[in-house]
Amino acid sequence: MELLKIEMTILKSKIGLLLLIGLCFSGILYAQKTAPPATRPNIIIIISDDHAYQAIGAYGSKLMATPNIDRIAREGATLNKAYVTNSICGPSRAVILTGKYSHKNGFLDNEHSKFDGAQNSFIKELRAQGYLTSWIGKWHLETDPQGFDYWKILPGQGAYYNPDFVNMDGSTKRLNGYVTNVIEDEAEKWLDNRDQSKPFCLVIGHKATHRTWLPDTADLGKFDQVKFPLPANFFDQYQSRVAASQQDMTIAKTMVMGYDLKMFGEAEEEKESTFKRMNEAQRKRMDAYYKPIYNDLISKKLKGKALTKWKYQRYMRDYLSSALALDRNIGRTLDYLDAHNLKDNTLIIYMSDQGFYLGEHGWFDKRWMYEPSFRTPLVMRYPKVIPAATTSNDFVLNLDIAPTVLEAAGIKKPQDMQGESILPLLKSVKKAGRTAVYYHYYENGEHAVSPHFGISTKRYKLIRFYKRVNQWELFDLQKDRNEMHNLYGKKAYAEITEELKKELTALLVKYEDTDAQAILRTEN
Repeated sequence: MELLKIEMTILKSKIGLLLLIGLCFSGILYAQKTAPPATRPNIIIIISDDHAYQAIGAYGSKLMATPNIDRIAREGATLNKAYVTNSICGPSRAVILTGKYSHKNGFLDNEHSKFDGAQNSFIKELRAQGYLTSWIGKWHLETDPQGFDYWKILPGQGAYYNPDFVNMDGSTKRLNGYVTNVIEDEAEKWLDNRDQSKPFCLVIGHKATHRTWLPDTADLGKFDQVKFPLPANFFDQYQSRVAASQQDMTIAKTMVMGYDLKMFGEAEEEKESTFKRMNEAQRKRMDAYYKPIYNDLISKKLKGKALTKWKYQRYMRDYLSSALALDRNIGRTLDYLDAHNLKDNTLIIYMSDQGFYLGEHGWFDKRWMYEPSFRTPLVMRYPKVIPAATTSNDFVLNLDIAPTVLEAAGIKKPQDMQGESILPLLKSVKKAGRTAVYYHYYENGEHAVSPHFGISTKRYKLIRFYKRVNQWELFDLQKDRNEMHNLYGKKAYAEITEELKKELTALLVKYEDTDAQAILRTEN
């Protein structure tokens, strides 16, 4: 009997050992696929709309204070050479989601494209590995989100006041308040009610600072005592740049007095949907602010350059005032992370869907491969990985957001993702970055901007316009920071032009842009 007991004890020990080995082995396999839940970071990506890096303190701006965006940069990293692959709202979001260029993800422009939600995205990869996923706010991809545990989105561009939201069940509900505040409110509600046993990825899509730059009532008049200096090339005549001479996006001619600057009589104001959706208190505050400005303008009878300069000042005051609420609500997100002990294990990324013109070349809007629209603000904080006050002058793209998030989560990047993780560029032992970036803008309608593609290196930028305008442009960014002088065809730049064309061709092959390759073949 005693012998039987001893044999049973030995057998149980062997079984326990085998179970322990099995558990360890399965744990190793799981770790190879994805990092353990306890170490996987939460992820918050805040995407604004048309927010110019020139208006952000972390990028040296003197136009306004942005203490909360600057806090992310101070406690994390500032990417000084962050760019987009296609400077237009919907396409940029599609690139961020998929990690693929527009010609690969299928969303080329805002005029004809609808996002194919069946394709893979970093959101789907995260969700498959146990992440909770959510998108709240501006979406602007023409189809409903797919692959999310939760979403609540603005229809189309959305409204600044008392915005409608489309819910997952297809219903639409109007929420009272200013859109930037409301989006943050909804984001925090989701965070409060999530399953706290799982890591999460939350994308907060802000409408600000998109046209028509309508500020929160609390921020009206905040910049009225400031006189903004005109950009050096505000009255650009576009010599040697045919495409630039044919655009329709100037403050002088294109910016609308009523729609953009709220300078209209009472009868005209009643036609504006933005004003019609306001409640009585909101409307009263708007009228009290804008009507005296309108009456003063009428009395001045401004014309020509004097009127254009006046329009610029009003544009800047409204644009920057709408950015105040944006920065303030980013601060609310940061405060939420602090209050809920989430800061240290959360990767937070702030970026705009592209840059924007604040009077450079006399313009507003985006689209061009010229720096103010091609370049986007991008700051990141991840305390476990990114040292505080890190700055990077390596080229990065919105294409890189998806691979960056996946690396942080310990998930292998899918083979068809064309971007590269940014994290290796920010660690103490840095990986070598890109020597050049590729861009392709397709839209051939609004603002009469000609489609174009090109390559940018640290010193030079080579652009090929097509369809509306057939022209090459070459800029020496070291000598001509404002991109005023087209050097293409100049004998002194013949050698560098050929080198850049070879680099451009290599990138077209790498990223499989067959349409651009076909355009170049017609020249040979």
